[in-house]
Amino acid sequence: MTTTITTPVTEDLLHGHLDVERTRRGLLPHRLPARARRQVPDEQLAMAESQPSGVRLAFRTRATAITLHTVPTKRAYPGVPHVPDGVYDLLVDGTLTARTSVPGGNLRTVDLATGRFELTEGPAGSARFTGLPAHDKTVEIWLPHTETTELIALETDAPLTAVPTGTRKRWVHHGSSISHGSNAAHPTGTWPALVANGAGLDLVNLGFGGSALLDPFTARTIRDTRADLISLKIGINLVNADAMRLRALVPAVHGFLDTVRDGHPTTPLLVVSPLLCPLHEDTPGPLAPDFSTGTLRFRATGDPADVATGRLTLTVIREELARIVAERRADGDHALHHLDGLALYGEPEHDAHPLPDGLHPSPEAHRLIARRFTELALTGGGPLAS
Repeated sequence: MTTTITTPVTEDLLHGHLDVERTRRGLLPHRLPARARRQVPDEQLAMAESQPSGVRLAFRTRATAITLHTVPTKRAYPGVPHVPDGVYDLLVDGTLTARTSVPGGNLRTVDLATGRFELTEGPAGSARFTGLPAHDKTVEIWLPHTETTELIALETDAPLTAVPTGTRKRWVHHGSSISHGSNAAHPTGTWPALVANGAGLDLVNLGFGGSALLDPFTARTIRDTRADLISLKIGINLVNADAMRLRALVPAVHGFLDTVRDGHPTTPLLVVSPLLCPLHEDTPGPLAPDFSTGTLRFRATGDPADVATGRLTLTVIREELARIVAERRADGDHALHHLDGLALYGEPEHDAHPLPDGLHPSPEAHRLIARRFTELALTGGGPLAS
């Protein structure tokens, strides 16, 4: 007779998070600490930081059957085709072995036109994995990268023990929805996860959909987080939110870097400029949803003539980031580096793998970006190489 062991999910089983919240039904991992969350000004970032991109459970076990009970929070957009259920990736000793989804759960309805959010509660569900090898092994369950997930308990047919943190170099990365994983098919298919798993790094992914806006609380979060390597991908959200003008951009970037350096004065720090996005190369924001084709795409609504008065485009931001790192900060900060985002995804890559919605890379492009980042940043004489 098979014995089932129930283990409540506790924080020591989690990796890639920065905080946890005890909810009525379970444990909710967060990618921003409580102090920062109290300063979050909008529901978009509140939703994004609670979506556990890069967060995973990790434990040792001989179990051949594992069930994870959760309460997922799914998304729906009026007028947009159904958003597929989030995916749970199970890795055995670092190898992707199984995937599944959890039906049901809560539903968060997001009106893209007004920005309003409405939450409807639903039942808990289960992600079940069977047929696993019986030997002692490290199991990781990567949580859905765009689906808020409350964790209740694990059920296994053998005991489990948590895998300690601190055994690998920790890479803290901050960026936009592209770093968060938009359009990636599953959680270990986002480009930061692909890089981290390929290089054996302990990922903390602070990619927040729509919310890489040089927020001071995000800089303080990075400052206070243990990190061996840091990368900051800056630009696309500043343009599509029409969040600031050139006069504000330059000191805001300096302030963000100053704050990070307060906690990590000599840590390798890579500033990554925007990937190619034809919508915003020379046209300012704000960005608007476009349903004219029957699917969700995006369009830029700004006037290119306004660049002369300080409105931002991706071209402007690339020039300024290169100048900030090379001319205004590099003297005396030899661990600060710059990477042109066009080297990760430029015109040739766009021709081969166009952006499906005009804004976010396809799953194939995520893999391409990961390969390029690994080659340029983590190998040979790369700025984040060991």
